[in-house]
Amino acid sequence: MNMKRGNNYAFIDSQNLNLSIRSQGWVLDFKRFRIYLSDKYNITKAFLFIGYVNTNQNLYISLQEYGYILVFKPTLFLPKGGVKGNVDAELVLHSMIEYPNYDKALIVSGDGDFYCLIEYLKKHNRLLKLMVPDMNRYSSLLRKFASDIVYMNSLNGKLKYDNKNEEK
Repeated sequence: MNMKRGNNYAFIDSQNLNLSIRSQGWVLDFKRFRIYLSDKYNITKAFLFIGYVNTNQNLYISLQEYGYILVFKPTLFLPKGGVKGNVDAELVLHSMIEYPNYDKALIVSGDGDFYCLIEYLKKHNRLLKLMVPDMNRYSSLLRKFASDIVYMNSLNGKLKYDNKNEEK
């Protein structure tokens, strides 16, 4: 199957992606990741679902400059200092709102909460791939879609953030 054809959209669970990549000991270069999605999967629109924290304005501006469409979820500050911003409902909702506008969807997450969405997209031949950030840590519910999964573990050579590459 040639994945370069068509008008494909990516729906990215940023928290799952970021934490899964960092748990492998590397940091994702979001700029290179957006180019990779475009080149490899013909992703014309990449929706990045992210918890909103008002001190992260520079991050949000950069992500938009890289070509992501940001969909914010209000966050809660937890008593122990953590931040909670679960984007699952927003990702599912937006993938269905945009359904008439794309040929195939690439879902980026290892979260089993997306099982029903992935199953629906697959049943209607609209699932491009399920991109799982960490092959060693993802929901066993998603194993049903093994033939549609691509893992990001081996992409650190291409997509690892290296601040030496930053333009000054």
